[in-house]
Amino acid sequence: MTIETGRPRVLHALTALLVATAAATVVVEVINYWYAPSHGFGFAVRTGWALLRTLGWLLLIRQVRRDRAAARPLGLILAVTTVFAVGRLVVPRSGLPPLPGVIGFAVLLILCVAVVVLLYRHPVVRDHLVRHPQRLVLTREGLRSREAVPRRAPVTGWLLTARISAFTYSPLMLVPCLISFAELGDRPEWLPAVLLWLASGIGVSYAVLLGTFFLLRGKAGARRYLGGLTVFVLVWDLPLCYFLLGVDGLIRDGAPLVAAAVLTWYALRRAATA
Repeated sequence: MTIETGRPRVLHALTALLVATAAATVVVEVINYWYAPSHGFGFAVRTGWALLRTLGWLLLIRQVRRDRAAARPLGLILAVTTVFAVGRLVVPRSGLPPLPGVIGFAVLLILCVAVVVLLYRHPVVRDHLVRHPQRLVLTREGLRSREAVPRRAPVTGWLLTARISAFTYSPLMLVPCLISFAELGDRPEWLPAVLLWLASGIGVSYAVLLGTFFLLRGKAGARRYLGGLTVFVLVWDLPLCYFLLGVDGLIRDGAPLVAAAVLTWYALRRAATA
């Protein structure tokens, strides 16, 4: 059934769900900050990165309202990374987490799961989120904004998922890298490694951009390239998290990167068999 605007009710329900999820992200972050026993530099960086996901949810709302095909993989990545980003702030370094924070995280987890279920399991949502971005084209009447339908074979949703997931590698590397700068007081000999970590985190974004450019064009070897890049990111980033931030940093900052890597590998595999 539809309502006055002609859009299915489920899309309006999805939009409302996304608004609630964005708001819940902010609320849970405020609760975590309020109950946190200390507010060090690392906590501030992780909190800021988690709050940036609110902008991602707002972008997703815009994509859904415009029926964009990229909304589904973007929603999946946001849901997965938001759960990890917020979850690592709920648990303190010692002791039990505060009850309000646990309740808020549980609500946010339910909202994120509901978003993924609607995006990937509801047939009406799948049928509507198929449009491509608008682009300016030159016609006899002048410049007009039209849907840019690709001339090549349409890109599968799993390839888009792999692309968006791989683009999270760089920020997921830079967050623990920035935190490590504050941990160099007693270990200045690690400064070159942290600087190299910073450079590699920035460089990975360009490497992903190059790989996904060829991936979406069906070039041979693009999947192997992105898979190999994923292995490099894990092998390089996880040991640095452990040696510079300890087991706590490995869990808090390494786990989200591992989740993004697994999702990228899974999306590449599904795209190859689609």
